[in-house]
Formats: sequence, structure tokens, C-alpha cells
Amino acid sequence: MNVRTLTRGLCSAAAAMTLSIASATNAFAETITVTDIAGRVVEVEKNPSKVVIGEGRMIYSLALIDQDNPFQRVVGWKDDMVNFDPDAYRKYLEVFPEIADLPSFGSPYTDEWNLEAVISLGTEVVLMNLGNLLKAQESGIIEKLEEAGIATVFVDFRQNPTQNTVPSIQLLGRIFDKRDEADAFGDYYQAQMKLIYSRIQQIADEDKPIVFIERAAGYNPNKCCNTFGAANLGRLVDLSGGKNWGSMKTPGFSTAVSLEALFTDDPDVIIGTGGNWSEANPATTAVLFGYEADSAMVQDRLATLAAREGWPELSAVKNGRFHSVYHQFYTSPYHFVAMQAFAKWLHPELFEDLDPDATMRELHDKFLPIDYSGVFWGSLEFGG
Repeated sequence: MNVRTLTRGLCSAAAAMTLSIASATNAFAETITVTDIAGRVVEVEKNPSKVVIGEGRMIYSLALIDQDNPFQRVVGWKDDMVNFDPDAYRKYLEVFPEIADLPSFGSPYTDEWNLEAVISLGTEVVLMNLGNLLKAQESGIIEKLEEAGIATVFVDFRQNPTQNTVPSIQLLGRIFDKRDEADAFGDYYQAQMKLIYSRIQQIADEDKPIVFIERAAGYNPNKCCNTFGAANLGRLVDLSGGKNWGSMKTPGFSTAVSLEALFTDDPDVIIGTGGNWSEANPATTAVLFGYEADSAMVQDRLATLAAREGWPELSAVKNGRFHSVYHQFYTSPYHFVAMQAFAKWLHPELFEDLDPDATMRELHDKFLPIDYSGVFWGSLEFGG
């Protein structure tokens, strides 16, 4: 037997032993049966103490449930929030410095994921995104986790956010034994959404402006563009009193855009998405929205985007209807704040009393363990 074969055998034996210990430990835990957002009936440990999240930005949601410390039961994650929303990461790091040592396992849908490490931590639940259900099924990771006695639960704040946000929060509330917190946020969410829903019925179809959402505007300075179809932020536009340009082009989640088609159609309103991607991509010209952003930077970056070749001739730029919003709203239960900004941009008179900034502050005061700072949306000042 060569060294490689021996090593492989020892690793397999260790993994099997770890799996057996984990399974035996989980056998004594109290379990509940839930139906996750993928429609899967799952037996899961109630009030688990060791959870792995398949995406770091799930912290946006866990913070609503474990409001004193959203990391208190997280034993591993993916480092997407560290890389693509570093403002938020540093904001949480300031309050919870221990997260600097939180292990990152990469994507659970690829070979890079360290299943043995997940098992060895005594993980009881792995949370995954509904949008990656097919990848998870194809990779076989769900079955491997089940064999180790670890439940896999799918939630959704991205594919169909207006339909699945409240059920996802309630699902987390059941699993984490935090139903009161889940209900409180669910009630708040519904109230904020109804501030818009109760008025858009007054808007005639011909009075709804055509809106182009530029996804990750300026992330790659020399590449344009992608947009949302009739889903996610595209769907939020439709529900905020607009007509999403992308919905007219594709039934899918998102699609690449021909600049010729965009310039020919000349939409009434343009809304880009941005975030602090300067650390992941130093060359980016995106609007660096987040907890560390400031208004001067927002105006400077918006002006740069509006000045791209051909863009100054678009009606949205000429008419002062060129806007941008925090990209991470697209995968966050806080997207109702973005909807309120959309509604004010699309129908300023009808939604004159709506104050998304006050809503964002209230959200932090009521539900989150971090304070509100920075800038999360903006409009190009006329002549800017």
C-alpha cells in the first residue's frame, strides 16, 4: 500500500468516525418537522447551537432573529459578505470581533466545500439559498449532509422576495425558537409594503414609467449591461408603480442587455445597483453604497456612470431621473426600503410623505444589533 492510498484510507476512516459521532449526538436532540421554501419536508433540530450558512449575506436575515448576536450559532459561512459587502462586515466586526476567526468553507455547491470540517464542527443545520437548489441537488451535498445527520434547509430572499421573505423569516423563527422575533419583523415588513401597495392601484397603466435596472452598474467599467427580468428588483419595480424594461425582454431572472436596444427604447427612468466592490475589484466605477459611503462619493460615481458614451443623450439622464441603489437589497429582507425609494422616484407626488431614510433608521433601531450609517441610494443631481 502506497502512502497516498494509506492517507486516503485514514482520512475516510476519520470522516466516517466523525459522521458516526455527529449522528449519535444528533439522535438525542429535540427535533421538529418543517417545510422549507423549496417545499421539502425536513426534520431539523429545534433551537440549534451550530449552524453553517451557505452564504455570508444570510446574516442580514439572521440578525432579525438572533437580534442580540446573529453570529451566536454560526460556526461557518461563505466569505461573500467579507468580499462584496465589506462595509457591512466591518460594521458587524466592530460589535462582534470574534467573527474574524469564523471559518469560511466557500460554496457548498462545489468541490471546494470542506464537508469533513462541517461535520467535525458538530453542525446541526446548513442553510442554503433557494436559487441554488438545483446545484445542491446535482452536487449530492444534500444527501451527504443527511447521511451525517445534518439537516439542509432552503430559504429565499432573492428569487421571489415579496412572496418568500415572510415565510423564510417565519421558518427561521420556528427552527431557532424565536417565533416572537419572526412575527414582529413579519408584521413590520407587511406594514411597510402596504404603504406602497395601498396606493399603486390608483396609478393608471399609461402613467407608469418604463424603468431600466442596470445590475451592478460599473462593476466592470468596460462592460455593460445586465438587467433583471420579471423577478427580484425587476419585480419590485413593477410593484412600485413602474414598468420594468427587463420584464419586457425576458421571463428569466436576469439577462444581458444590448446597448443598442437600450438606447433605442430610451427608458423613462434608470436605476443602477452598486455596492462597495472597490476591495474585490479596485478598478470598479460602481457607486460604492454601504455603511461607509458618503453623499459626495455617490454624486461623483453617478456622474461618471451617466457620462459613459451615449448615456448623456438618454431621457433619464437629461430629465434628472438617473438613480442608483444598494445592490445588496436584492438578496436582503430589507428590500422594502428599496421599494420605497423606487416609489418616490417613480411617483414623487403620490409618495411625497414616504421617507425611506426614516424607514431604514427605524429598521436598525427596532431589529438590528448595528447602528445605521452611510448611504444606500441616491439620485444624480441635475447637471451633475
